[in-house]
Amino acid sequence: MPDYVFAYHGGRKPETAEEGQKEMEKWGAWFAHMGDAVVNPGNAVGQSWTVSSSGISHDGGANPLSGFTVVRADSMEAAAEMAKGCPILNGGSVEVAPVIEM
Repeated sequence: MPDYVFAYHGGRKPETAEEGQKEMEKWGAWFAHMGDAVVNPGNAVGQSWTVSSSGISHDGGANPLSGFTVVRADSMEAAAEMAKGCPILNGGSVEVAPVIEM
């Protein structure tokens, strides 16, 4: 069964510790719902830099990554269905991409 990366974009940082705790509970419930399909729960990420042949940009690019998760699913469609439950969808988005074994 193949693995898929969920690349998170957007979302917002909680303003209070209580709000942060509620958000973490939502993520925990979503991960629990996916169960063994979660290969690597991943994490949030900080400001990214974009490296290209013309230099380095420190602005995170056109659609900055805000976090990631790796899941295992039967198909791209099944992985996308799992992503529909992601808490970041309240203001952000999830890109789903297959991991290609080399």
